[in-house]
Amino acid sequence: MRNPLSDIITEIKPSGIRKFFDIVSEMEDAVSLGVGEPDFDTPWHIRDEGIYSLEKGRTFYTSNAGLKELKAEIANYLYRTQKLSYDAGKDIIVTVGGSEAIDIALRAMINPGEEVLIPQPSYVSYEPCAILAGGVPVIIELKEENEFRLTAQELREAITNKTKVLILPFPNNPTGAIMEKEDLEAIAQVIREKDIFVISDEIYAELTYRGKHISIASLPGMQERTVLINGFSKAYAMTGWRLGYACAPENIMEQMLKIHQFAIMCAPTTSQYAAVEALRNGDEDVAMMREAYNQRRRFLMHSFKEMGLKCFEPYGAFYVFPCIKEFGMTSEEFAERLLREEKVAVVPGTAFGGCGEGFLRISYAYSLENLKTALEKINAFITRLRKQEQK
Repeated sequence: MRNPLSDIITEIKPSGIRKFFDIVSEMEDAVSLGVGEPDFDTPWHIRDEGIYSLEKGRTFYTSNAGLKELKAEIANYLYRTQKLSYDAGKDIIVTVGGSEAIDIALRAMINPGEEVLIPQPSYVSYEPCAILAGGVPVIIELKEENEFRLTAQELREAITNKTKVLILPFPNNPTGAIMEKEDLEAIAQVIREKDIFVISDEIYAELTYRGKHISIASLPGMQERTVLINGFSKAYAMTGWRLGYACAPENIMEQMLKIHQFAIMCAPTTSQYAAVEALRNGDEDVAMMREAYNQRRRFLMHSFKEMGLKCFEPYGAFYVFPCIKEFGMTSEEFAERLLREEKVAVVPGTAFGGCGEGFLRISYAYSLENLKTALEKINAFITRLRKQEQK
């Protein structure tokens, strides 16, 4: 019988995160710091609006691009936070999470063989989505000494005559790194000079703990070169509602909408009504959750310092990326032993690209109680390793 499978999809490796989740799900008393998902419930007033929409029988398709009211609120949000002006009728599409937005943006923009620059460590979907779009992923290895920021020099050195798109993943998953305005200005200069485009994944924009998040689209000459992606999963604790959005110049958006029409039809109606409420009245919820995450972030950094575990200080998202190179193990070996010996689950840095070797992703989207328990176990584990090395 002929092979029913695509050569392209069979060559793509599955997510390196899932392996540890599967083990944890079958392990009693395991403490997981691996999930990139808020531990808060969706705020009640947002849930109430979703419930109300169901009670009112609003269970039909919306327009392909999304509810008119929601797109208007997205445009308002981006203007009040970034001073960006988008036409809600032409420049915005509501998607099934930020992940769909990444996928359709790449499929709308990439011709076969064109190169997509992907700074790593970064979110696991970028590289496979680029491949599925027919593009050629080109990895830019971010460096710890630069706090895992993308530099203009690194970008310039990676660009060839086949480069079409840079994916800009900040605030970053898994490192927690952010880009300051001066970093973005240097990047933008190279992008304009080399005539390439940007897909800016800003899903963690509201979870910034030093200064204020700045979108590269807000810099001179960049809005017309940028697909801005955001959503409701992280800032509003709405992961299960599966709702994101993309904003782009009309010529790009027309093609993204075409793919969305054929593949999805529209994002979930109930989720869209809830998201309208989130944008209108959710600022205080976001501020509360951001402060709680920041408290946990500071607790982790203090704990790492006390146990002598090297970790640069991240100022975004809800992850830390400690270095475990001193122990002479691969990231996967370290994570497997930590899980087996102490029942604590973390994610190897290599799940986010080869340059994540020697690091771990630890999520602090967990209660302080859980974090304290896990850190006690991590401290016991590395203390034991250090004693073994001294023998």
